[in-house]
Amino acid sequence: MRWLAPVGAAAAVAGSVVLADRSAGQPESYGYLSLPAPAASALQVRTPKPLADPRGLARWARVERPTIARARPSAMAPRVATVAKDTPEGTENLVLVLGRAVERGGRLWVRVRLPVLPNDTTGWVDRSALGAYQLVRTHLVVELDALEATLYSGGRAVFHAPVGVGSPAAPTPRGHFYVRSRLRGFGNEFYGPIAFGTSARSAVLTDWPAGGFIGIHGTNEPGLLPGRVSHGCIRMRNADITRLARLMPVGTPLTVT
Repeated sequence: MRWLAPVGAAAAVAGSVVLADRSAGQPESYGYLSLPAPAASALQVRTPKPLADPRGLARWARVERPTIARARPSAMAPRVATVAKDTPEGTENLVLVLGRAVERGGRLWVRVRLPVLPNDTTGWVDRSALGAYQLVRTHLVVELDALEATLYSGGRAVFHAPVGVGSPAAPTPRGHFYVRSRLRGFGNEFYGPIAFGTSARSAVLTDWPAGGFIGIHGTNEPGLLPGRVSHGCIRMRNADITRLARLMPVGTPLTVT
């Protein structure tokens, strides 16, 4: 704090300097001179802003280099998770972007949804670690009680199908996720012609390869659908997953209720 030199007699009162003027032949008069406010911290972060869009658009970005997600938009904040450049399946990793914040020095941070346990975890990453924003207007909703999946585009339902979900011993997790990969060529009819990898993870099968990620895929046993027949993945009849693949791009938000 910088002290001000008093004029005449001075005393500090409630953060101000009291000035006494003893001009010749004049009675004493008093005034107040406020001290300056403390300098703002260089690490001060402006109020975070959500990247919501009234048209139902969502934003995602590829991870251009490995980075650290933090609890707050600051390099000094606690670490939440490591964000890899690639997925366990060998595809490009991506994150769903939820908001942004700028430090006073100009450093830009973005809040992203993370593919880690516990599900629904979010964190802040340095914007420079991500590629350009990509936009999607689709949103997939899976209703576990109804055993149904609905894809919305611009707020309008464009796809609907029955599904198989996790059994009581290995339930499909509820929450907010996103589609982060598209996979073909399994050489195994069990998964059908195409699959989508999501950011959701099983809270039960954590010792499975890659940590028990939840997929959306076809099946070679369509007679089991709809039903609670999987280890957590979301199964569709092959004709349905093929149709969904024509409508749903990677980066699509996924809500499981």
